[in-house]
Amino acid sequence: MLSLLEDLSPHARVATAVAPFAIAIALRVVLGRNRLTRMLISLGTMWFAINVLMAPYSARMTQDIRDLQYMFR
Repeated sequence: MLSLLEDLSPHARVATAVAPFAIAIALRVVLGRNRLTRMLISLGTMWFAINVLMAPYSARMTQDIRDLQYMFR
């Protein structure tokens, strides 16, 4: 599963992080404020936060950070 996520383009990674939250917001607009939409917004927010916090630990981003360190030495 992790290798599948590593193969995604940067735009696809952002979409997988933002899409659940955006869907939850859209459902809240359509269905109104209820327990389901509150739970979906909470889960979407946690999913987004986990993606943002874990991004620096991906292999591609780690390599980009190392490359930047060598450029500015």
